[in-house]
Amino acid sequence: MNNPLIFDGHNDVLGKMLKDGGPSAIDAFITGNDGHIDLPKAQKGGLGGGFFAIWVSSPMDLGDALKAMAQPKYDLPLPDAVPLDLATKDALAQAALLIRLEDRGALKICRNAADIRTCLNTGKLAALMHMEGAEAIDADLLALDVFYHAGLRSIGPVWSRPTIFGNGVPFRYPGSPDAGEGLTPAGHRLVDRCNELRIMIDLAHLNEKGFWEVAARSHHPLVATHSNVHAICPHARNLTDRQLAAIAESDGMVGLNFAAAFLRPDGRMNDDVPVEYMLRHIDHLIEHLGEDRVGLGSDFDGAVVPQVIGDASGLPVLCEAMRAHGYDAALLAKLCHGNWLRVLEKTFGS
Repeated sequence: MNNPLIFDGHNDVLGKMLKDGGPSAIDAFITGNDGHIDLPKAQKGGLGGGFFAIWVSSPMDLGDALKAMAQPKYDLPLPDAVPLDLATKDALAQAALLIRLEDRGALKICRNAADIRTCLNTGKLAALMHMEGAEAIDADLLALDVFYHAGLRSIGPVWSRPTIFGNGVPFRYPGSPDAGEGLTPAGHRLVDRCNELRIMIDLAHLNEKGFWEVAARSHHPLVATHSNVHAICPHARNLTDRQLAAIAESDGMVGLNFAAAFLRPDGRMNDDVPVEYMLRHIDHLIEHLGEDRVGLGSDFDGAVVPQVIGDASGLPVLCEAMRAHGYDAALLAKLCHGNWLRVLEKTFGS
């Protein structure tokens, strides 16, 4: 049975490619690599495109972090802030990778919703340039304008560590997103400039105080590109029902994160996650946001995802599960890509 093409709210392909050699990893993306997303897997799984994140890694042992998150309880300290010069170097390298992928014909960098629609209609992989954590943006916001003209259309002020713009939410289970101070004065200026440029502001890693400050200041829809339901999995990274109500009121949306620790009620980063857990989160999101404000935000190449999905080629498993769960064709199309197109069009303008 044919499934709608998927436009996904978050992947970390660029960071993985940078680790795998940068430009030398481009051929493997085109022909097939060992990650969650490459062109063959995208074509097999019906992945039509998504948010390609620029994320600057922290000098930390991710293996130790994943081991900690497999325990019944954990509270990982926020990594240290990344200096601007180091962050800029990594961010430029990842932006260049996306541009080179476009030059090779592997994808198209989309600057508006119309570009994405064209890609979905023609079979070209659609890439929205996103920045997960604004470490590469200076306090005067000069770099923001440069990245915008390179194609940046979405930015999270923070990943789960502090920046000059605000504070991230920790990887803590059980835990609340109400953790620490929110935006700084520079963060307020970032929100204002993003509104002027019509850059989407991603709330996924922002702590609750920062969330409410963005909600009070921004006049764009509130969006969490890859977040789940705190009432089901009480992880600090997940959204409370009160936050969901604010997102609904703003006519924004949430993309379902496939990361195991944010899906499982026990908060463990183990991949033995039944697809029913994903459906439980989607049901709750639809109940609190409505059918027009829920999508997918896989976190492919940036997280441990359910074994039943595996990688982008396994996306039909989720589509068929949603269909069997009772979602009709119209709702399935909204969840797979229609709702992202709606909120992007509302943010960017026609």
